[in-house]
Amino acid sequence: MAERIVKEAQVPFDLGGNRFDQVATELFSDYSRSRIKIWIKEGTLLVDGKITKPKEKLFGGELVTLNVVLEDQADHEAQEMPLDIIYEDDDIIVVNKPAGLVVHPAVGNRDGTLMNAILHHAPETAHVPRAGIVHRLDKETTGLMVVAKTLAAQTDLVAQLQERSMGREYEAIAIGEMTGGGIVDEPIGRHPHNRQKMAVEPVNGKDAITHYRLVKRYKNHTHIRLKLETGRTHQIRVHMAFIQYPLVGDPQYGGRLKMPKACSPELQDSLRHFRRQALHAKRLELAHPITGDWMEWEIDLPEDMQLLLDALKKDMVESGSDDSEYF
Repeated sequence: MAERIVKEAQVPFDLGGNRFDQVATELFSDYSRSRIKIWIKEGTLLVDGKITKPKEKLFGGELVTLNVVLEDQADHEAQEMPLDIIYEDDDIIVVNKPAGLVVHPAVGNRDGTLMNAILHHAPETAHVPRAGIVHRLDKETTGLMVVAKTLAAQTDLVAQLQERSMGREYEAIAIGEMTGGGIVDEPIGRHPHNRQKMAVEPVNGKDAITHYRLVKRYKNHTHIRLKLETGRTHQIRVHMAFIQYPLVGDPQYGGRLKMPKACSPELQDSLRHFRRQALHAKRLELAHPITGDWMEWEIDLPEDMQLLLDALKKDMVESGSDDSEYF
């Protein structure tokens, strides 16, 4: 079902001398500049009732009117699927994504995705680009994601991501014993030889910054917490592999499974059956896109990661290692 937006605003005289598209972006700041330009060109955003070119300068005092019908943006099927909703109001939904759930429909995954579930749960998101999904997690990564239910909320959340003001923290289990935390500041781009992978690309990559710190060090593994400044595809997985600490269960960037020397049969079994990257989006922080209130959520590790940590701890204790050395 289509949604109509009807708004009007008088141009302040202090904005006189600016281009129409610039003025309109100021007057209707709930919407992105690119969308404002589309509405101007479509003739749904008028100056004193007349179609006006985006570059035309205004004097001040004009009446700018918006009368637009938002048609469905999503051409994908709404499907009833279970959603672990952590928070919801009129503007946003925060979900806890399970492992194995694809976020966006694509070739090979046309349905059964988070987007299909969101369209069923909140049909109004059909009017929002990508059904309000403003960031994504890899299929096998678990944890917190925010979804916008309105166009205004989506515009603001995208801006927070671009300004790097949205806080996203992850927990992971890496292969190898780290001695301390640090920062990986290495650009990421498409792998030059394998288009299914990303890689550190100093020349053609986009800037990517990952902060990491130790939660607990085990024999041959480290439980880490990570914070992103940027949101490149596979960023954490690529950066951790780059510094020689790939994530458990990540054959794409960590290579074949290698059993640690002298580890217990129980730990071997746990590692052998951990079939996804050990990565969880644990914490999410953002300014509410409409009220501006600062909001924070944190979710426990999923069962499979907690069981793996238990196996690592048990193996360390049974080997006679001094537990205090591994904090």
